[in-house]
Amino acid sequence: MKIGIIVAMASELACVRRLFENPREERHNASLFIIGNSGDHQFILTQSGIGKVASAIRAYELIDRYAPDCVLNTGIAGGIDPSMQVMDIVVGDEIVYHDVWCGQGNEWGQVQGFPTRYHSDPALVEKALQIKTDLRLYKGLVCSGDRFITAPGELAEIKQAFPEGMAVDMESGSIAQVCHICGIPFLSFRIISDTPGIDRHIDQYNHFWDNAPHRSFEILTRLIEKL
Repeated sequence: MKIGIIVAMASELACVRRLFENPREERHNASLFIIGNSGDHQFILTQSGIGKVASAIRAYELIDRYAPDCVLNTGIAGGIDPSMQVMDIVVGDEIVYHDVWCGQGNEWGQVQGFPTRYHSDPALVEKALQIKTDLRLYKGLVCSGDRFITAPGELAEIKQAFPEGMAVDMESGSIAQVCHICGIPFLSFRIISDTPGIDRHIDQYNHFWDNAPHRSFEILTRLIEKL
């Protein structure tokens, strides 16, 4: 199987590329793709950059150049449900934009003419949920938009619109939309780095990168083994 993996940040890229055997780099203009193998699978890893535009461009470029059988979007996310703790893992079976409104006749989060929510591939979701780990694993809704959520008021707005939302990020929605357009199976697989809305939440985010990233991204290896 040929599997595309998209992350947003250089720190995430460094964690994931360690999982591959003999990775090599390919550059296309300003875009870097890391090609590697693990078991019987070939992987194409790329760093999109932060936000909807950057991630949509890179997702399309990955699909157009390499024709993967599926696309995984992994990386960090903020936990926006009271049950969420740092280092929990959210398998995003549904993805929605929390910052889109196209007017009457559309639901909040819906780009007109597109689904109200995007769905990760059910088979990929099921395999992700079968991972054996001592970390807590959840299936749920990922809310995606071009805001780094910090203030309790911002969190309250999202939870009012999407009470079942479990995590918030800045790329899953746009990558899911591109995969929907291209007919490519997709999975959002996110690790909780912080829980917006609490006091000194930014310290959680900073300490995550000091203490946890290599441990947490190793969970991706176990997902790969099930594909």
